[in-house]
Formats: sequence, C-alpha cells, structure tokens
Amino acid sequence: MRRNLITDVEGVLVGNAADGRVKSGVTVLTSDRPFTASVHVMGGAPGTRETDLLDPANTVQEVDALVLSGGSAFGLDAASGVSEALRAAGRGFPVSDHVRVPIVPAAIILDVGRNGGAVDWDDPPWRALGRAAFGAASEEFGIGTAGAGTGATCVNLKGGLGSASARLETGAMVGALAVANPIGQVTVGEGPEFWAAAFEDGAEFGGRGMAAAPGAPPRTKVEPRSATAIAIVATDLRLSKAQCKRMAVMAHDGIARAVVPSHTPFDGDAVFAAATARRGPASDLDMIRVGHAAATCLARAMARAVYAATPAEGDLLPTWQARFGG
Repeated sequence: MRRNLITDVEGVLVGNAADGRVKSGVTVLTSDRPFTASVHVMGGAPGTRETDLLDPANTVQEVDALVLSGGSAFGLDAASGVSEALRAAGRGFPVSDHVRVPIVPAAIILDVGRNGGAVDWDDPPWRALGRAAFGAASEEFGIGTAGAGTGATCVNLKGGLGSASARLETGAMVGALAVANPIGQVTVGEGPEFWAAAFEDGAEFGGRGMAAAPGAPPRTKVEPRSATAIAIVATDLRLSKAQCKRMAVMAHDGIARAVVPSHTPFDGDAVFAAATARRGPASDLDMIRVGHAAATCLARAMARAVYAATPAEGDLLPTWQARFGG
C-alpha cells in the first residue's frame, strides 16, 4: 500500500526526533545497506556537511545515511550522533581491516529561536537528536511539525517536514522528503492556495486548486537569515553518482514550483538524491522520467509540510490549518 511518503521507495527508512522546548529537531534517511547519493546546492546561504564527497568525480560511491536538521550550524552535529549510532551497528566505509567510518552528509535550516523556541541551552541538543532519529528510523514517520521541520517557518505560516511519492509507468518508485523553511511563500498571496497546487495528488494538501497569481511582488521573511529549504529525493532504481547528481539538479525545480521566490541569496536550498538499487539501471529516458517525478514529488512535499503543521505553545506564527482549515 502506498503511504505517499519517501519510504515508498524500497529500502528507504526515515526517523525523526525533536526537542519541543527548543522547537527544533532532526530527520534521518537511511537504509539497511549503503546507497548511492549525490547533492546539488542552489541556495546562496547553505549549511552542509560532507557534500564535496558526493561529487561524482570523488572516490566514495555510497553513503550510510543523510541528515536534515534544524539548529543552524549547531545542527550539523546531528550527523555526528548518526555516525556514532552507525559505528555501533558496525556500519561504515572500510578504511582498514578493523575500522569503518560511517559516511553521513547533512544539511541544516536556521530555526534557533525563530518561532518561540528556547535559546538558553548549555549543551546543543542536536547530536543526541541525531542518534535518536537514527534509532527511530522505519517505514512510517510523521510529517508537519516533526523532526527537522519542528521549528520551520514560512513568511506568514509555520513550515514543517513534508513527504510525497509517485510510481512511474515502468514500476519504479520516486519519493521526496523536504523541510519547508524558505524565505519566500509556499501559499499564494493572503489566501490558502499553494503554489504547488497544479501538482497536487488528490487532496493531499487541501484540494483547493490554483489561485490567480498576485500582481504585487512576492512576500519574504523580514529576517532573511532564517530561511532555507532542504530536501532528499530518492528512487529504487540503480543510479550512478552522476545520475544521482542529475536527479538532484532536476529536483530543484520542485522547490521553485512550491516556493516564491526560491533559490535566493538568503536561502540554503540543498537537495540530496539517493538510489537504493532495488531495481535495474536507469536508461536516459528513465532519467527524464525520474528527474521530473522527483521535482513534482518535492513540490508536493513542500506543500504537505505546511499543510500538516500543528500548533505548539509559544508559537509566533499560525499553522495553515488554524488559519484556513476551519
């Protein structure tokens, strides 16, 4: 049965962990065995770890997990917690007969203190949250105010964590996992409609159709340093690192379809692409289909992130459901 989550891609597992007082969290994508991955960064203010390693020209071909985290630069330490858990499980790239080093690229959003979360912590919580999120990894996981989307915000609404999936005519599966925390708007003007409405599957984020685009310039956050959209797209096809890179490049169109404006100097937009190789290799035609499906799923995931957000004590922004859902 299709869950409409990235875990519909065979081999993909996702786990969330969050600190409700700090209003931040971590989301981990992993598998029972290493998988091929690459990344493409289009935002002007990215926060990432080990992304150079994912260049197709570089040596390591597979990773053990991908991390999306809140916490700004502090949140990059979530990958250390995931690495610790992977090492304890005997996972990692073999650098000698006795030593394995887990490969865990990561990307972060800036959510610290942005929607009423506490900032008086002495020890940053993200390393422990990373380990907890890895331990929670399964085929079922929450979206909205969950994991790395716990403290996410948009211009006028709470952001969140979203996911979506699609099956291609060939039987291959594609999915997306996204944290919506952009400088721009996911909804159109002052109304409830989503920019991604043209790509909606059923009524997965309200089924309200597309509103006319407003003539005024798009709204953006007053404090642009609190912005970013980070995501993972995945397929069960066997892809090379170069093909994963192309999938990530094409998937960025999904952010542009869901957020206006996108890829600004103040966004950290980064998209990872993963391939679990549960099916055969992808032809050139398959890559066109996979890249388009990844972009469409990512647009839907961004909208679902906002649509599924839930309120928490001390929030500075309303949820979509509180403002429009009644």
